[in-house]
Order: sequence, then structure tokens, then C-alpha cells
Amino acid sequence: MISDQKSSHCAGPVSRRSFLEVGGVSMLGLGLSDVLRYEAAAKEVGKLVDKDTSVIFVWLPGGPPHMETYDMKPEAPSEYRGDFRPIKTNVPGIEVCELLPMHARIADKYTLIRSIHHSFADHGGGHKRVMTGRIPATPTGTVNDAPSVTSIVKRMLSQGKSDLPTCVAEVDSGRDGIDTFAMGPAYLGASTSPFVISGDPSSKDFKVSNIGVKAEMESRLDDRLTMLKGMDRLRRRADKSGVMNAMDSFNAQAMDMLMSEKVRDAFDLSKEPAKLRDRYGWHRYGQRAILGRRLVEAGCRFVTMVWEKPDSKSPKNSTYNWDSHAVNAHIFDDCRWRLPYYDQALTALIEDLYARGLDKKVLLVATGEFGRTPKLTVRRGTQTGVMQPGRDHWPQAMSVLVSGGGMRTGQVIGATNSKGEHPVERVLTPNDLWASVYTHLGIDHQTILYDLQNRPMPILPFGKPIPEIMPIPA
Repeated sequence: MISDQKSSHCAGPVSRRSFLEVGGVSMLGLGLSDVLRYEAAAKEVGKLVDKDTSVIFVWLPGGPPHMETYDMKPEAPSEYRGDFRPIKTNVPGIEVCELLPMHARIADKYTLIRSIHHSFADHGGGHKRVMTGRIPATPTGTVNDAPSVTSIVKRMLSQGKSDLPTCVAEVDSGRDGIDTFAMGPAYLGASTSPFVISGDPSSKDFKVSNIGVKAEMESRLDDRLTMLKGMDRLRRRADKSGVMNAMDSFNAQAMDMLMSEKVRDAFDLSKEPAKLRDRYGWHRYGQRAILGRRLVEAGCRFVTMVWEKPDSKSPKNSTYNWDSHAVNAHIFDDCRWRLPYYDQALTALIEDLYARGLDKKVLLVATGEFGRTPKLTVRRGTQTGVMQPGRDHWPQAMSVLVSGGGMRTGQVIGATNSKGEHPVERVLTPNDLWASVYTHLGIDHQTILYDLQNRPMPILPFGKPIPEIMPIPA
């Protein structure tokens, strides 16, 4: 048996005992040719069935409240159940929060997992625990001591014929450090980090600043992707100079990526019909979602979409991301503001994947690093100066939405007790979720990699695929 390490709580103690757990191109100064060498080597590592599959990972930093989204407890005492009520969905027996009416209309296209848990209550420890599938060495901080899932995927999967980066992460401006969300590569090296896109894609002046080559960098043909502008000029100059013939095969692949119309088109949201962009919503969640769909459709294998602040404007009694402590936000007012954006964007993405026939190829996962305390707390808000309700960190129970992947949808997996405190049915860990994700991608999660001391490290030290979210047999 493997046990999580118990950690401190950033806004008050978690009194219940910890549970036992059973069971892109990096743009950080590296040349594309180096990255391509790593990806070519990945095919030599472990067992790999190179499937035409991909993953969209919706990351909700701060920890979304399971009691206000997917695991409501209307019969619990008032200090637990909160202000909102569950509503029925189009699948008998499945209910979601009343602030998620679009979810209610398409419950047949997703599955809710209500019994994933771990024991790291700090944001840093929670990020590392979930993002790596390992018990982190320290309960705080976001610098990984083990590779993140995105680095594992980048290490294992070759791009094949695709010009697109294997792994992409979409984040807010100023949140593009690789350690911000514990997406560091650890011993796998920086070249396995994802290609990071920062900024607000709903903004009129949004640019993918890591695509193309700036004028002052055009002589460095194997350098990083930077801007869309200059691509055509670079193509013409390269052809005239004959430099393509002088490159080795990896540099040639890097050049192909830089100049590829497919790459350029994949990042061009203007090619989407206005009506569809309306459906997703003209906000960070919505336009980031539509870009993520475009990327997996074009050939990216793993797209992380970080959904923090949905819009540039926010109420005074809300918080930046999902960290709804009473000192940060009035949790119910924050939900009234935040959840409609989430409801719109996530359901649009799910419906779009199904409409395009991508529901077998693409596995969608939406989660944060933990849930929120079932029992409400009341504190004076830092911004508002008044007493207001909130919930603290709670890794003992969290809800995860999954969709696509060829699974049978319209299910609920697992259950928590009557107060939403801990799992009582189908007790699962983040490792079981990642074992399912790796299997979907054709990666054997028992594959052995080696750290810098040449010690064998299994991709996952424990955990098994969740049968209910595996593809339906043909």
C-alpha cells in the first residue's frame, strides 16, 4: 500500500485523517531541432502503441467546489449544503448544480467521477500530486521532483507526420512559467515541457507570440517558434539561399514546423464561424476551449487549458481562480459569476467534439487539484471587509468530469458520504485517472523511465485504468 503524505492547510487545518492510496515544444530557450531529437527517441522507450488519440485537459487551479458543481448534498445540514440546489439532467438519476443548466442538457455526453481523493491540501502539494501521479517529496511548492504528465506524454509520443507541437498549454498572461502549475519536467529535461500559449484569446489584440520567427532571429532557423509574422518572408529567403539543403533532418523538421501553413492555421481563431465562437462564449474560457479543439483536431496530442479568471472584469467579492476561501471570496456570489462561463464553455466544447466525430479520438478531462471543505466557513473578506461564506482546501474528495474517449457516457462513478466529506464507493486516486489517460493515448503506464541517477522510474508507481471510462468494445 502506498500512502499520501499529510500536508498543511493554507487557510486552516483539514481535521479528517488522510486516506491511503492504493493501487512545445518547450519555448524556454531550446531549439526545435533538439526537441525533435527527443521526440524521435521517444519511440525507443517502453511499450508504445501510437494511437491516433489526444487529450484535452481542463485545469481549474485553486480547487473547484464539488458541493457547488457535481456532488451536491441537498439533504445535508445547512452549514454543509450551501445556497444552491441540484437540478435534474437528461440522464435519469444524474443531477448537477442549478448554475449549470447547459450541463443538465447534455449529461448523456459526459461522466462524473465523484470519488477521487488524495491527501495534499496545499496548492503546491496538490498541484504536484495531481499533475505528476506521484507522491511529491514536499507538501508545498510547485517545482516538481517528478515529471508532469505533459512531460511524460511529450517524452513518449512522437509527432509522426504532424507539424504541431505534441503538448500545448494555454494560460493567462503572466502565468506562463513552467512551474506555476507544477508542469515541470524534472529529470526528463526542459525539452519535454509543453509549448505555452499565454494571453486572452478573446481579446482583439491576441497573438500567439511563440509562432513564427522574428526578423532578428531569422538567421537562427532552428530557434524557437515566436510570432506568426515573418513566416512567409522566412520561407522565401530560405528557398533562395538553399539553406534547407544544409540542414540535418531534425533541423529540416524544425523548419517545416516554423513554416507550416497547418501550424499557422491551427492557431488562427478567425477561421472559426462567428456563430460557433458565440456558442463557446467570447471570454477566456470559451475562446481558449475553441483553440484547444482546433489544436487536437490539427494533430496536437495533449492540450492543457488553464481556466482561472474567465473575464477581465470580476465582482469585488470574487477571486482570481477557484480558490474560494471566505477571505478570498463570497463563494456563492463567486459561483454565480464564474459558473455560467464554465457551463457555457465546457458544454460547447463537449458538443463540438461530438458534432465533429472527435468523441472517440479525444478524451476530455476537467478537474482541479482538490475539492473544497464540505463544511462552510465564515470569515471577513480581504477585498470586501465584510463577513462572508467560503470553503477551504479539501483533497479528501473531489469531482472530475470526463467525456469522449470512446467511453460509455451518462454515468456517475463513485460516491461520497452524505456530507460530501470522503469517498464511500469506488474509492479512486489521481493515478487511476492518469492510468486511464495514458491508456487512451496508447502509453503503457507501467513503462520504466530513468532519472538522472539512472534509477528506474515507472511512469506511474501505482494505479489502474478506470474500467467505466475505457472505450466501449467494438
